[in-house]
Amino acid sequence: MSDRKAALIVGAGDATGGAIAKRFAREGYATCITRRSIDKLQPLVQEIEQAGGEAHPCACDARSEDETIDLFAHVEREVAPIEVMVFNIGANVFFPITETTARVYRKVWEMAGFAGFLAGREAAKAMIPRGHGTIIFTGATASLRGGAGFSAFAGAKFALRALAQSMARELGPKGIHVAHSIIDGAIDTQWIAENFPERYALKEEGGILDPEHIADAYWYLHCQPRDAWTHELDLRPWMEKF
Repeated sequence: MSDRKAALIVGAGDATGGAIAKRFAREGYATCITRRSIDKLQPLVQEIEQAGGEAHPCACDARSEDETIDLFAHVEREVAPIEVMVFNIGANVFFPITETTARVYRKVWEMAGFAGFLAGREAAKAMIPRGHGTIIFTGATASLRGGAGFSAFAGAKFALRALAQSMARELGPKGIHVAHSIIDGAIDTQWIAENFPERYALKEEGGILDPEHIADAYWYLHCQPRDAWTHELDLRPWMEKF
């Protein structure tokens, strides 16, 4: 019987998602990574493989029920049993309430709320029969409080947090660890560097989050024994206000 295990990262972007994928690949997991465009995954695939890891790129619109069902079936059938699923899709937008269109609000909810439900449901279907597994949802400051101009983002992230709480209560007794992380602060990305240079300048002081350190925390969550599971973990730079 094979002991291969898959880590599925839904939303493997250039920063946090990519770092999480590399962290699990380094631990020997068959790492399955998704974005809407498979071409954008190639640099990450090359980086993982050059480091001796195993990477499987998959194109998937996480808002599509059919594509999400097919994604999980493909990984389970063609790669390995899914031991951990990380839902890491970002949907951060800023619009004053009077300029927030129905289309924007709906799209953000679909990306950060509805897609989280689809991925969480399919992960549960795969893990329940085996009686173990880890599901991690990436949250944000907006998971806890809605800031001015973030009505769409906060609404979606509140929904994702509620989903994680409900799933944790239902799946914990079945041996499945469901965790929700709150990333409270700017992350070291090119977007932050270009759009918020004053914040990026705090990097050397530990003022913005390093994606690799976020990934370390996700690995820690996955390794926890069931008698001391963390459900909600918040990560913030030392200088970030609560």
